[in-house]
Amino acid sequence: MNISIGKEEEIYLIGIEGDLDASSCINLDKAISEAVSAGEKKILIDCTNLTYISSAGLGVFMSYIQDFENNKISMILFNLSSKVKNVFQILGLDELIRIVDSKEAAKTLINES
Repeated sequence: MNISIGKEEEIYLIGIEGDLDASSCINLDKAISEAVSAGEKKILIDCTNLTYISSAGLGVFMSYIQDFENNKISMILFNLSSKVKNVFQILGLDELIRIVDSKEAAKTLINES
């Protein structure tokens, strides 16, 4: 798995490529942790090239929900494949984590929050 990090205006952008599993989720956790430590308030996660997510990968996202709420940080996932999106939906995590279909929709939504 590869993680890319970038910034567009006030938005911190994290891209995930490959499989997000127990051995690779540490890299995602580190990227999100660095964004939070840097005081970022708007985080977009590009899942265009995310091919698989395990429970450990889901756990990374879940572990930040309360921190984000407490610190008024917005995080949105976008461009999930139907297979990956289905995992979030089956577990009801799409009710806790904002998921949209495109980068444009994510940017619009995050700038409204």
